[in-house]
Amino acid sequence: MNIQLVESLANAIKALSTEERELLNQKLTYQSHWQNLRPKILANAQAIQQRRNGQYFDPDIDQIIYQVREERDQQLLPDSFSSEE
Repeated sequence: MNIQLVESLANAIKALSTEERELLNQKLTYQSHWQNLRPKILANAQAIQQRRNGQYFDPDIDQIIYQVREERDQQLLPDSFSSEE
């Protein structure tokens, strides 16, 4: 164990203002939330993989981009022509 490091950290924490201590507590709490969420994320991923019969999700990126462009064109083109009249 690194006693000198622990003592230095303790002194640094004692020197923090109230606001800085609150921020430090938020940062430390956030890390523990992530650690608690990890098993849930892994369980969800496993459930999804089972529903997909072990097949990975591999979307066709080109098709998705084409679809999004088509949808956006449909949104923009009617407005373009109606303003010219």
